[in-house]
Amino acid sequence: MSSRLIGVGVGPGDPELVTVKGVNALRAADVVVVPVMDSGERGRAEATVAHYVPAEKIVRVVFALNERSDRARREAAWDAAGARVAELLGRHGSVAFATIGDPNVYSTFTYLAQTIAGLVPGVAVETVPGITAMQDLAARSGAVLTEGTEPLTLVPVTAGAAVLEEALAGPGTVVAYKFGRQAAEVAGALARAGRLGDAVWGSALGLPEESVRPAAELDGSPLPYLSTLIAPPRRDGGRGGKL
Repeated sequence: MSSRLIGVGVGPGDPELVTVKGVNALRAADVVVVPVMDSGERGRAEATVAHYVPAEKIVRVVFALNERSDRARREAAWDAAGARVAELLGRHGSVAFATIGDPNVYSTFTYLAQTIAGLVPGVAVETVPGITAMQDLAARSGAVLTEGTEPLTLVPVTAGAAVLEEALAGPGTVVAYKFGRQAAEVAGALARAGRLGDAVWGSALGLPEESVRPAAELDGSPLPYLSTLIAPPRRDGGRGGKL
């Protein structure tokens, strides 16, 4: 019988936002892997998982989660993490990997699954969807992500300010991830696009240090790296105006 690697989305931080299917997958797995940085601090995924499975079932695996400039170091970290998870799959029938948000949306699980496919022939790879930060921020702030025929564009600001500017010039809602270190540039882009007044940002959603505020209050100071922005388009056509 082949081994199973299951990527489980555990939401943006609030343990109450893990789906029933996600909790069942975590509890059914033989071990649950959580990604940590090489500095060793407890991450959001681990803190969330700890609400549902015993500590002895959780295995910490180091990933270069904050490494973007040194490709060789990043690749070496992925290889080492893949080898560790492959070892676990060799001893256990099923291994769950807990990832914040959704395992198919900007997740470390993508790289792990690609690595494992080459190391463990016949492994079955599955995913359990999770609630994303943009959904949680919309709920907590009252922002409506889409109406009628509006498109929705998700942009990682790590791709550069030009990508964000292009998205803001479009007709629909723009969601920006990982913009904390470029908060000043993001505020400027919103102002130039005429979207500053209706936009909202949030960080540490569902955690004690949560902050949800209007984007108009951005003053250029750096924000937490995992900050999320929702910039809706103008909606002045009344109820159903976007149909």
